[in-house]
Amino acid sequence: QVQLVESGGGLVQAGGSLRLSCVASERSSRYVISWFRRAPGKARAFVMGITASGEFVNYADSVAGRFTISRDNAKNMVYLQMINLKPEDTAVYYCAAARSTENDIPSSPGAYSNWGQGTQVTVSS
Repeated sequence: QVQLVESGGGLVQAGGSLRLSCVASERSSRYVISWFRRAPGKARAFVMGITASGEFVNYADSVAGRFTISRDNAKNMVYLQMINLKPEDTAVYYCAAARSTENDIPSSPGAYSNWGQGTQVTVSS
């Protein structure tokens, strides 16, 4: 089982930016990796995902134009760059990995068997 560790969360004002990082314990090129978030009182929700090769991405409409996902397989890293943050982006952010199946990027949490511990992002108004 691949181990995942997130970092980069924090407190930021609305309109600000953060970059989250996710490091994998083994060769990340075997996995599609996605970011999910859980806001207070809500279910875990898909944010963005990227194929093992980095060629394709998938994202939730709520983050279109504001969030960008990228990966560096040489470093076993996946990044989530977030700009123009809004208070509704406040949540615990998790990275998750699933064995790569060509260009499929599942948006359901149940498709992922490996999860990090999460990092808190708080956006103040």
